[in-house]
Amino acid sequence: MAGHYGHMPRGMLGTFKALRWSLQGLRAAWLHEASFRLEVVLAVALVPLAALLGDTGVEKALLIGAVMAVLALELLNSAIEAVIERYGDEHHELAGRAKDMGSAAVFIGIASALATWALVLLS
Repeated sequence: MAGHYGHMPRGMLGTFKALRWSLQGLRAAWLHEASFRLEVVLAVALVPLAALLGDTGVEKALLIGAVMAVLALELLNSAIEAVIERYGDEHHELAGRAKDMGSAAVFIGIASALATWALVLLS
């Protein structure tokens, strides 16, 4: 969160508050988003596998980063959906478009992760 006068340096207390807010967001996603839970379970399996299968540090970073990017995109998609649902469940073209675009971002992230894994492991 920004300070009263914009984005001021956080200091140690502000950093801990930001960490707390991040953990609250992760908890909310885990409790309320089935897709996020599924992707976390896959990440728990794939991250150690990436550490084993990657030959170099760069390959390991690419494999792990691709998985983590999917989680980040899912969090953003869930945030978009939560804000839209905050204003009601009636159909609105722009709300539907925003939700579809968030879903498309996750889809592209998953496709990118699959391509990364395929290219690293099959080369």
